[in-house]
Amino acid sequence: MSVLALPRPAEPVRRRALWLVRLVRRRATVVGLALLAITTVVGVLAPLIADDPLRMEVSARLTAPGATHWFGTDDVGRDVWSRVVYGARLSLLVGAAVVLLAFAIGLVCGLAAGYWRRLDNPVMRVMDGLMAFPAIILAIALMASLGPSVLNVIVAIGVVYAPRVARIVRGSVLVIRETTYVEAARALGVSDLVIVARHVLPNCLSPVIVQASFVFAAAVLTEAALSFLGVGVPPYVPSWGNILAEGRLYLQQAPWLVLYPGAAIMMTIFGLNLLGDGLRDLLDPRLRGLVRERS
Repeated sequence: MSVLALPRPAEPVRRRALWLVRLVRRRATVVGLALLAITTVVGVLAPLIADDPLRMEVSARLTAPGATHWFGTDDVGRDVWSRVVYGARLSLLVGAAVVLLAFAIGLVCGLAAGYWRRLDNPVMRVMDGLMAFPAIILAIALMASLGPSVLNVIVAIGVVYAPRVARIVRGSVLVIRETTYVEAARALGVSDLVIVARHVLPNCLSPVIVQASFVFAAAVLTEAALSFLGVGVPPYVPSWGNILAEGRLYLQQAPWLVLYPGAAIMMTIFGLNLLGDGLRDLLDPRLRGLVRERS
């Protein structure tokens, strides 16, 4: 057997290593990954590093940050550190679930509208109708009809951001469906569903992956905004938005009530945006070449 005929199992490993090297080449991407990793670790380890976020100690209400209560206490004596930590878990849960829901709806609608042209107009007019409303207004309207709960927050935010995913997928599919390999598969009698699953969907995932980080960040921010306005998760659920809403009443007396949850939101959103920029530079061939020239 010739050397050229031997399999090269190291090639996929080398390709993955090159992908990781390109991803972490930018310092901003590394910073984004680090910030997101901190939030994730804190959220996952919440039961181990924090006390019960609902436990009240009225005698210690509005205690300043110190050795006993790292982030101080709120107006009813609840530990702010514990509430911020459990708020990270809720934000990660909502963000991940919203991404899954928005992309499940957006991928189906985008693929259908982009590949089957007779479905393009009715599907995209519905998507355009949803996008005509500002995101926060539509989310508030959906929450007013669904009621306050974590599941309803996920559904409302997922419906809000699904049209944005659908438009990105549709734009990619419109280009891919006219390529030579898709036309060849169609000429060979391959069914449309097989063509969509094997050829169209894998080739339109790059912009969708990039969009996932931005949808995640938008979902975290929207959940905090809904909770701050009182139409998100129930008040007893530890959420960054709920902590901010309660802390604004004691802003001058206890500024730590808004400082720490606000910093947590800022850190998480900043990390996700930096990660999204890094993924965009990696997966976009034009930006990838520009980054290579600069480096």
